[in-house]
Amino acid sequence: MKLTTRSRYGTRMALDIAQNGAEKPVRISDIALRQGVSVKYLEKLIRELKQAGFIRSKRGPKGGHMLAKNPEEISVGEIVRVLEGDISLVECKSQDSTCPRFEDCITRNLWVKASDSMYETLNGITLADLLNGVAHCETPENINPPLK
Repeated sequence: MKLTTRSRYGTRMALDIAQNGAEKPVRISDIALRQGVSVKYLEKLIRELKQAGFIRSKRGPKGGHMLAKNPEEISVGEIVRVLEGDISLVECKSQDSTCPRFEDCITRNLWVKASDSMYETLNGITLADLLNGVAHCETPENINPPLK
């Protein structure tokens, strides 16, 4: 499973608004330039984040977009759920699965736990954490350097 550009670009866009929108609204065209993403794509994503209550907009010549909540109140997990839906590593996470092995699958709980762990991590990181550099993500190579 991979997160799509919807989650990655949506998170970058929300961070851009958090960084640049404290004093005044941020224009989508400015975000697109800074992030290297098309205006049209960002417009689709911002619409969904607005409907979810994370972004508010101001019309007019000095208009643009601002966060509707404090960066401490918006988790990356929430952004991913809005833009991707409740994604899981496997389709058999819920009872309404069509898998004939749902009841007695030995590995199902493993995949469910792995999906839950991903969201637990994403839910625990806010936009403020990212802005403050708190959510430094270590790669496995950095955690356990190879033996020589």
